Amino acid sequence: MADLTEALAAQVAEAHHSRSPLTLTGGGSKPFLGEAAAEPTTALDLNPHRGIVTYDAGELVLTARAGTPLAEIEAALDAEGQRLAFEPPHYGEAATLGGTIATGVSGPSRPYAGAARDFVLGTRIINGRGEVLRFGGEVMKNVAGYDLSRLMVGAFGTLGVLLEISLKVLPAPRFTRTRVFEYDQATAIERFNTWGLKPWPITGAYWEDGRAYLRLSGAESSVRAAMETLGGETLDADDTFWTDVREHRRGFFYRQSLAALASVGRAGHVTARSRRRDRAGLGRRPALADLRPARRDDT
Repeated sequence: MADLTEALAAQVAEAHHSRSPLTLTGGGSKPFLGEAAAEPTTALDLNPHRGIVTYDAGELVLTARAGTPLAEIEAALDAEGQRLAFEPPHYGEAATLGGTIATGVSGPSRPYAGAARDFVLGTRIINGRGEVLRFGGEVMKNVAGYDLSRLMVGAFGTLGVLLEISLKVLPAPRFTRTRVFEYDQATAIERFNTWGLKPWPITGAYWEDGRAYLRLSGAESSVRAAMETLGGETLDADDTFWTDVREHRRGFFYRQSLAALASVGRAGHVTARSRRRDRAGLGRRPALADLRPARRDDT
């Protein structure tokens, strides 16, 4: 657990003074996201800046440094029967909280629980001049000024270097079941839209190879009531299945990658992003610096 705020701020200030662009790096789990810098850059490594700063399970709030491994945060939450409700994908064992928030990635529960940005309460950042700033706070109700913390979500570090992130966490569901239905793609989409309007505890929906999957999570009574109305079959190995969906390891994502590369090939060119994905292997989501900016960061 290390706080490297001063050292990181000094490096950003020096880069600003010398007009040298920086590439923000973390766990190296998301190389397929963002774009390569147009010119040589200096690496700003946030991986050592890690550790859970505060965690108040009673208030459902956790604050951690950007380099904190996502797995470490999830383990701490799991010990208290809580979770990150936006179900962030890891795309690799070294995934960090900073990379997750900088890229704005969310998992299967996003349409029902909300996206990553919906759970950010506050951030502490380094701006382009090397100054340390704080936005938001560590409470649910914070209405003072503009909500600049959420602006950092999905910005790929171009608006500032994330140092700390405060998140709202939620209790883990007590009961989860997945129902499976035999539907073609069009029917599945129509049913997902219709079911989403019902007062059912839906936390995930997925379609692949003529089968629609609907995850229900919450109190056992509400889940069973929805199951009785829906029908369908119960999926075994429920946790493993949704982890593979979250990590884009299911066949649907593999075929989407192949189709994208085929389309690029027909156009007569291959982008840097597709080359990186091709080298890393198509059957999984490989990996670029967790906190790499999408374009030149003039810090």
